[in-house]
Amino acid sequence: MEWLTVPFEVTFVQRALWGGVLVSAICALAGTWVVLRGMAFLGDAMSHGLLPGVAVAALLGGNLMVGAVVSAAVMTAGVTALGRTPRLSQDTGIGLLFVGMLSLGVIIVSRSQSFAVDLTGFLFGDVLAVREQDLLVLAAALLAALVVSALGHRAFLALAFDSRKAHTLGLRPRLAHAVLLGLLGLAIVASFHIVGTLLVLGLLIAPPAAALPWARSVRGVMALAALLGASATFGGLLLSWHLHTAAGATVSALAVSLFFLSHVLSGLRDRRTRHAHAPAPVPEVN
Repeated sequence: MEWLTVPFEVTFVQRALWGGVLVSAICALAGTWVVLRGMAFLGDAMSHGLLPGVAVAALLGGNLMVGAVVSAAVMTAGVTALGRTPRLSQDTGIGLLFVGMLSLGVIIVSRSQSFAVDLTGFLFGDVLAVREQDLLVLAAALLAALVVSALGHRAFLALAFDSRKAHTLGLRPRLAHAVLLGLLGLAIVASFHIVGTLLVLGLLIAPPAAALPWARSVRGVMALAALLGASATFGGLLLSWHLHTAAGATVSALAVSLFFLSHVLSGLRDRRTRHAHAPAPVPEVN
């Protein structure tokens, strides 16, 4: 039992655990819609699109979270505007924004004397450096995500399965899409300093994707995804402590591993169900 409990007797590991649990809940709320709508590329682009704002904030000695929020707002506005351009596919617009924002961020960060350190921290995060004030920010972000998810659930649901139906019902699909982008941006901004932008998709996509075969409703996917993300956080921190590996990367890798395990088990379950309901062979008559 000491193997399980000793790491979490340390204060900074306790904060990392609570931070990871809060991030898992936020990512579950936004990531479920990302998985249902097939928006993984958009999530990746938005996470990397935070770099210019974070870089400017770092160079000016400001709050990195504020810089990330500004970049997320720019990305959200850009994706929304380009999505209304009939001659340009959404993937093309997202790809151009992705490359443009990432390039701008690298140019800005290259002006810093600590280029390598700054960029590494941005890409990979530092879950063990979570402070008490970070936990308060994450708790506020979770509350905001819960409010947006509750108020927009009906519109998000219609948008995920039939945008034309959403328009017919008067749910304003364009506005719902913009709000959903804002929710995604909130999840990424809240998560990037915990696991970094390269690894944030691990918590944003893997737990909801792992929960999808086992839940019977969207809310069920969200709840199970939050639980799986929290489990990945606990297990990742535990393994990182004993194996001396990078904590954020270990958490993300474990989340992805849970996804593959979930789909292997669901495949076995479906195969067993098909065999159980297969008609009995008709005996031959001689």
